[in-house]
Amino acid sequence: MSTETLIGWGIAALLLIVILRAAIHILPEYERGVLFRLGRVTGPPRGPGLIFIIPIVDRLLRVSLRIVTLDIPPQDIITKDNVTVRVNAVAYFRVVDANQAILEIEDFNFGTSQVAQTTLRSIVGQAELDELLVNRDEINRRLQQIIDTLTDPWGVKVTLVEVKDVELPEAMRRAMARQAESERDRRAKVIHALGEKEAAATLAEAARLLEERPGAMQLRVLQTMAEVAEEQNSTLIFPLPMELLRALDALRPPGEDK
Repeated sequence: MSTETLIGWGIAALLLIVILRAAIHILPEYERGVLFRLGRVTGPPRGPGLIFIIPIVDRLLRVSLRIVTLDIPPQDIITKDNVTVRVNAVAYFRVVDANQAILEIEDFNFGTSQVAQTTLRSIVGQAELDELLVNRDEINRRLQQIIDTLTDPWGVKVTLVEVKDVELPEAMRRAMARQAESERDRRAKVIHALGEKEAAATLAEAARLLEERPGAMQLRVLQTMAEVAEEQNSTLIFPLPMELLRALDALRPPGEDK
């Protein structure tokens, strides 16, 4: 066999390999292929598995069906009560219709990102600062519903949106810290006042019981004397009945200073 024949067979084999490589596509389970034949979509998405196309005539575009994690860049937003905050979030979405994702929008990833940013600014701008900090689950739910509604015509399903962080100005942080400290002081004073009230009520009840039972008063005096004797051995105690003091006070002349 001549050299020219070998070169011809080699070129033919190379062309066959190139044609087969262009005609055969293998799509994994998480991908679908949108097939264009002479510029027209030929039908539902192809795959997964082995796909044959006609080189030059057909063009196959791959679309991943896996969930995409979209990091929404931080946004400077003015809340409903005129507080400037910096908010960032994360969104999770996936393609549910490969044909719509290719035909309805040029870049569904970029489009979803822009919709998520504008929706985040809109929703946070309608909420007050306290609502944004406390009721974050409701904010996340509203974000997910609105973004999903806007991206549904593109064949994109938004499964979850979460506000990751809310950055406050330093002056607002100090103001909130002072507010929290004042609230704690108020609660401490209220608790202290309630304790004083309960103690006074208990003392009043004890005084009533001691007044009704004179013997209990005597026992209480003796107990107090025993406690003092244990701690201060050099202290002398002379208990005087209150009735004696009241009698002496009654004998005092009316005009004399007490």
